Amino acid sequence: MTGGTTDEAAGGARFRAPRGPVLMLLAVLLAGLLAGHRAVPNVRGLGSLLDSVTPLLGLGVPALVLGALLRRSRPALVAALFPATVWAVLFGPALLPPAAGAGPVTLRVASQNLRAGNPDPAGTVDALVSSGADLIALQEVNRDARVAAALHSRYPHHAEVSTVALWSRYPVRESTGVDTGLGWTRALRAVVAAPGGDLVVYVAHLGSARAGDTATRDETVRRLAAAVRADPARHLVVLGDLNTASTDRVFAPLTRLLGDAQADVGRGFGFTWPAELPVTRPDHVLYRGLTPTSAGVLHTPDSDHRAVTAGFRW
Repeated sequence: MTGGTTDEAAGGARFRAPRGPVLMLLAVLLAGLLAGHRAVPNVRGLGSLLDSVTPLLGLGVPALVLGALLRRSRPALVAALFPATVWAVLFGPALLPPAAGAGPVTLRVASQNLRAGNPDPAGTVDALVSSGADLIALQEVNRDARVAAALHSRYPHHAEVSTVALWSRYPVRESTGVDTGLGWTRALRAVVAAPGGDLVVYVAHLGSARAGDTATRDETVRRLAAAVRADPARHLVVLGDLNTASTDRVFAPLTRLLGDAQADVGRGFGFTWPAELPVTRPDHVLYRGLTPTSAGVLHTPDSDHRAVTAGFRW
């Protein structure tokens, strides 16, 4: 009887699965996905979607560590260091203290998708006014008189095309619609007589990106990039809901031409959507010919997007 029990125990040990191989494989796969997400073909927007959520893949690391501890597997715990290291290299710098630009802030901007059907747009824009912005860009504007009433006294200069608008403390010399290929105009270009000189401001709401269908969004990014590339303005900012995450490969045509205030002087990823628990950043402040001094995100009431803000000096 005793001998049989011993034999059964030995057999059980012999056929017991080794601890942690599945976790080790998952760790290698996660590291590879983090490092090579841009290599995933962008078929029906799959690659673009993966790019957009890549920073969130880091959440898999603590799950792997927990699994390794529960399995008491030292090899699996060591393997979890691979995706942790890749994530830290790719995204760790965003968590470091921002490198604030030298000198005083001479221009502050803010951009907000108001949300169509916003029950209290005046409350939303009041929060933007409180940020001290000199220029406020709005998307999903429906010519609600409450918005104008909340902004006009402090921002006497105004440009509006369709559902996008710019409110300014400084004179707007000219404005025109910008065709981004949507079939209706949802972007504008304005020239603002700012204290440091003329500033060209683009306010844009690009096409939506949906699972399995990003073609319209992709085309609007290309068209906006083409407009910026052809623009001779020395000092220029692009504000708006571009429906494209900073990590999305489709964003490259714009970031090759312009700086990204959040990436350059912001802290963290600056996620803006959905407002209550943001997991991506479709809203942006892009620039050229200026020095960014600060960038941030503002949680405003009654919108499904958080606002983006930035400070610059000439």
